[in-house]
Amino acid sequence: MKSLLTLLFLGFAGLAAAQTPVAPAVTTATLDNGQPVLLVDAACGQCRLGLPGKSCDLAIRMNEKAYFVDGTDIDSHGDAHAKDGFCNSVRKAQVQGKVVDNRFKATYFQLVPETVSAK
Repeated sequence: MKSLLTLLFLGFAGLAAAQTPVAPAVTTATLDNGQPVLLVDAACGQCRLGLPGKSCDLAIRMNEKAYFVDGTDIDSHGDAHAKDGFCNSVRKAQVQGKVVDNRFKATYFQLVPETVSAK
């Protein structure tokens, strides 16, 4: 009986731990003070920025051109399908990196916090 109670307790503890929300990562790598930080639009390339494909992939828009991003992915920055997620909104991000073979190779990527408008 004692072992059954212990087993039940461990099972419930495991369920509670599995449902604890984890804060999404918002930064990729570290800021290089020797490189410029660019402010860009970030969103799902297919859903919001008009790039080809059938899945949801992180992309940025800079200088009026969209690029898929390497070095971080869409799921590293929260739920892409949430109200403020990349598939439903275009967000601002600070980035460092360069375009190689028509893709943005990010060495730094951080979302800019959204501001709440006063009513």
